[in-house]
Amino acid sequence: MTVNRRTDLLLLAVAVVWGSSYLAAAHLLTPDTVFPVLALRFGVAAAAMVVLVGARMRSLRREELLVGLVCGGLLSVVLALETLGLARTSPSNAGLIISLAIVFTPLLGRQRLPVTFYGGLLITLVGVAVLTTGGLHAPGLGDGLVLLAAVVRALHLTVMDRLGSPALDAARTTAVQLLVAAAVFLLAASVSGPGVGQVGASFGPGDWAVTLYLGLGATVFAFAAQMWAVRHTSSSRVSLLLGTEPLWAAAFGMAFGGAPVTAAAVAGAVLILAGVNWARSVEARHRALYTRPDGRPDDNRVAAVALPGEVHGR
Repeated sequence: MTVNRRTDLLLLAVAVVWGSSYLAAAHLLTPDTVFPVLALRFGVAAAAMVVLVGARMRSLRREELLVGLVCGGLLSVVLALETLGLARTSPSNAGLIISLAIVFTPLLGRQRLPVTFYGGLLITLVGVAVLTTGGLHAPGLGDGLVLLAAVVRALHLTVMDRLGSPALDAARTTAVQLLVAAAVFLLAASVSGPGVGQVGASFGPGDWAVTLYLGLGATVFAFAAQMWAVRHTSSSRVSLLLGTEPLWAAAFGMAFGGAPVTAAAVAGAVLILAGVNWARSVEARHRALYTRPDGRPDDNRVAAVALPGEVHGR
C-alpha cells in the first residue's frame, strides 16, 4: 500500500471517529459544563499520551516543544469555539459550517491549486448542505462560534504543515499539544461554571466510558494521526479528508441516534464522497509533479507546474 493510500485511510478513520464523537458527547454537554468536560477529555488524553511516549519525553527537543506549544494553543481555541458553538446551535448548522475549514485551509496556506480542486470542494460543500438541509436553522451566536472554529482549524492545520519537519517526533509533539490543551481547559473550567471535580463526581460508568472514548479515540488517536499525516501530504488534502466528518456524524446519527434516513441524506452522502474523491485525485496529481528533496510538497514551486487543461478549469 502506498504512503498516499495509507495516509488517506488514516485521515478517513480520524473523520469517522470525529463524526461519532458528536453523538458520543451529546449527553455529556450543557452550556455550563463545556470546559469541565473538555478538561476531563484532554486530561485523559494527555495522561495516556505521556504514558505511551514514556521515557522518550526526556529527549524532547526545543523545536518539538515550540511546535507543540503553538499548535496546542490553536487546538485549545478550535475545541473551545466548536464545543461552545455546538452547545448553542443545531448539529446540522454546525456540521455545515465546520466543513468550511476545507475551503479556508488552502487559502490560509497560500496553495495555488488547480481550479478543478476547488470544483471538488464545491461539490463536497453542496453535499454537506444537502445532507443537513432538513435541520438548518436561522444563524445565531453558536453558528458564529463554529465559523470561527472552522477558520482556526484551518490555521491549525496550516501551522502544523509549515512548522513541522520530518525530524520532529510526532508522538512527543502531540503529547505537548495535548498537555497544553488540558492545562488551558482546566484553567478555563476553574473560572467558569461547575468545577472539574464536581462534574467528574457526577459522572456514572457510562459517562466515564464516553469520556475515555473521547480522550483516547477522538483525541490521542485523532491528533497523533493528524500530526503524522501532515508530514506525508499537504494540509489541503488533510483538511479535505477530515472535511468528510459531517458525513460520518450523519451516518452515526441515523444508525444509532434515531435520525431518519432520507433521500436528501443519501444524495448528500453521494455528493460528499464524489467531491472528496475528485479533489483528492486532482491534488495528488498536482503535488506529484514536484516535491522537495525531503519528499514533502513545495507549495510555491509546484504551483508553477500546470496540469494540461487544469489551469483554466477545463
